[in-house]
Amino acid sequence: MKICFLTIEFPHSKTGSSGGIGTSILNLTKGLIQLGHEVSIVIYAQDKDEVFINNGITFYKIKNIKFKGLSLFLSQKKVEKLLNKLVQENKIEIIEAIDWTGFTSFIKVNCPIIIKLHGSDTYFCHLDKRPVKWINKFLEKRALKNCDGILSVSKYTGTLTKQLFNLKSEFTVIPNAIDTTQFESLKSENNTQNIIYFGTIIRKKGMFELPLIFNEVFKENLNAKLTLIGTNALDITNGWKPTWELIQPLFKKDAFQNVTYLGSVPYSEIKTKIQEATVCVFPTFAEALPVSWLEAMAMKKPIVASNIGWAKEIIDDGIDGFLEHPKNHIQFANKIIELLNDKELQFKFGVEARKKVDSEFSIEIIAKKSEEFYKKFL
Repeated sequence: MKICFLTIEFPHSKTGSSGGIGTSILNLTKGLIQLGHEVSIVIYAQDKDEVFINNGITFYKIKNIKFKGLSLFLSQKKVEKLLNKLVQENKIEIIEAIDWTGFTSFIKVNCPIIIKLHGSDTYFCHLDKRPVKWINKFLEKRALKNCDGILSVSKYTGTLTKQLFNLKSEFTVIPNAIDTTQFESLKSENNTQNIIYFGTIIRKKGMFELPLIFNEVFKENLNAKLTLIGTNALDITNGWKPTWELIQPLFKKDAFQNVTYLGSVPYSEIKTKIQEATVCVFPTFAEALPVSWLEAMAMKKPIVASNIGWAKEIIDDGIDGFLEHPKNHIQFANKIIELLNDKELQFKFGVEARKKVDSEFSIEIIAKKSEEFYKKFL
């Protein structure tokens, strides 16, 4: 099978920064190649047009066309022309695109287009309780109505997306995958009290709750340390000021002395940082199915995370992690404290978390499910 992924991001040195969507595509790509399929990646909004091959994948970088009022449409047509050329040359047979801002809304190609729901702008604005731009909602709905099939990384995301767009189409759940071989836990005695968050430093990830939670933890455990890792996003509700600068005053003075912000860390180094954690925390309000949780679980790290929507599709509360609402600062903190104080529970959660990842989220399992889904359209 010749599969093409159409995306705005992918974790490669030549294609710029990438978040969870890019990582999930990378992991799925590895699994599909292992099954013997050919994979192409078409990445728009790039710095220049370029074609290159790396690790058995053919990359097509596309620079968007800039023309006032018509930039998006002209860029879509540029990508459409490339895709149809690749179809004609028998280099691709099926396309999986992302739902973000509906880039495929005015793209017509001579092969099936599958859209995978990683979380549209409409979806995240709804979870964030912010108004969505009408043009984004229009494009996202049009793209979903015109595609041949819909996948979703979680049942929660698929169900909510259907409601938000009033879609009649059904969807199939195939979650994000993780390359478990890249996130093997190193056997080492961990006597630290390190709490680690990794992900974007942004409001929707619970960054305005995390200081208040840590204040409660520090009140009970003066040895507790908090490390934050990730890009410092601008906060839309506070005049586009950097989130890290906005949340620092929320920490109590003594607690803040035990807080470290490392900024953005290369993906290749994330594993080392996770290894240093005693507990990983994710007090987020808006996700689809976060790869970061899977990475922590694969490394047998106990997690305290948000209990909203998608969370129960990853973690069984009290079995392979703890779930709590981010607004419940004391309860969230108490679960962190319980883990910091109980090595046996840390070990139990870690073992069960790894079992969960191996049985439900490995690239081998997810690639096979994706393969079977694609076959329906060929």
